[in-house]
Amino acid sequence: MSRVLVSAEGRGKGYAARVVRAAATRQLSRAGASGELSVVVVGDRRMRRLNRLFRGKDRPTDVLSFPQGGGVIGDVVISLDTARRQAREGGWTLARELRLLVAHGILHCLGHDHEDQRGARRMAAAERRLLGGPGMVGVTLAAAKAVSSKGRLR
Repeated sequence: MSRVLVSAEGRGKGYAARVVRAAATRQLSRAGASGELSVVVVGDRRMRRLNRLFRGKDRPTDVLSFPQGGGVIGDVVISLDTARRQAREGGWTLARELRLLVAHGILHCLGHDHEDQRGARRMAAAERRLLGGPGMVGVTLAAAKAVSSKGRLR
């Protein structure tokens, strides 16, 4: 059994919190994970500060994950501003983008990574299981294969 704690700030925070809570609950169940997950939905300004502090990158990002241990799965931080932009650019709903980001964050908390091709393939398969279709890594892999005649990530 998992417990999902959600905190959101900014315009549209109630909607974002409902989507994120439902997505996280469903995805943790599909992953067979149990424990507590905290998800915080913030704006780009706060996300930029967090990204600078924890990753040394002075720009906002879409999702940050902080794996924990024991009965705590971890903490996921999502930028609502970036999620809105990415949804608009991708031509899909904000709800879909938030579900993608939640899945991506959860999988990082569960130990998945996409730093090399093997890890990216494993994470893409895990995203498909959680989402019922391609996720962020799966889309990136498909695009890389289309660009590369040898099918390698660049």
